[in-house]
Amino acid sequence: MTISVDTVARDAERAAERLSKYVVVTPLSYSPQFSEATGAKVWLKLENLQDTGSFKLRGATNRLLAMSADERRQGCVTASSGNHGAGVACAAARLGIKGIVFVPEQTSKTKVDSIRAYGGDVRHYGTDGLDTELHAREFAASHDMVYVSPYNDPAVVAGQGSCGVEIVRQLPDVDAVFVSIGGGGLISGVGSVLKQHDPSIRMVGCQPAASPVMTRSIEAGEVLELESHATLSDGTAGGVESDSITFDLCRELVDDFVLVDEEAIAAAMIEFIDKQHQLAEGAAGVALAALLANAAEFRDRNVVILICGGNVSSETLRRILTRGDH
Repeated sequence: MTISVDTVARDAERAAERLSKYVVVTPLSYSPQFSEATGAKVWLKLENLQDTGSFKLRGATNRLLAMSADERRQGCVTASSGNHGAGVACAAARLGIKGIVFVPEQTSKTKVDSIRAYGGDVRHYGTDGLDTELHAREFAASHDMVYVSPYNDPAVVAGQGSCGVEIVRQLPDVDAVFVSIGGGGLISGVGSVLKQHDPSIRMVGCQPAASPVMTRSIEAGEVLELESHATLSDGTAGGVESDSITFDLCRELVDDFVLVDEEAIAAAMIEFIDKQHQLAEGAAGVALAALLANAAEFRDRNVVILICGGNVSSETLRRILTRGDH
């Protein structure tokens, strides 16, 4: 299945209106501190302040709103490393839909507890995000339930694109946007909106070097099966489905791919905490680290860093704060 950028952008505009009752219009905050540090004019799109602490609520809610009455009675199933699961659980509770969330075995307790707090039925399966997704799809099919993909679904991508609609309204003159990539749903949705608004906007896709699946797949011209290693950016770790609609969208929309190592991610997370006095999870640290490593290219430009989430456990915080470099 393929979907055009124009279609995603149009659907994202509709999603933004549909979601206005269910999600927070998050701030786009100018950062004097990061602007001084980079020489760019840095704006932070603070999805860490979204309900559930992540942008994932947008796509999940948009998908569940598209379910028929019969589908709602049967319920939904999803797979998630945490944030998407929390988003589905939250949206399902608000809409009165039963939701089952499969998570990889290593998912942090903080994120599992969050999903359960929203009423999600959490079940563990697999050690790689792709394994978990495939199992959840099979479970949904065998139980006549709707599978809600974290990224491989037009309604989910359009829901994430509502974040891009907000950016355009908040800062029409954007030069570049840094977005972390896992399955590619966020950058596909946001990038479609921004590129329709102004094709010259530079979309920078950011991944941890420990799990660069989309980056390497785009380079190869096909979705690859690659091993992912442990990373602070657990929200972007794991494989990409071979038929994902986001592959072609990323290939068309993303101007640059940047890989960052674990030290850079940890340093960016700490710097965000110090400068913004808020929490940023590893996936958000990836996008910030990518700008910090390439700041000279964006001097005096309006640059948006999409702070995609703030769900970080106390154990992870202790680990990054006690690293030798800090």
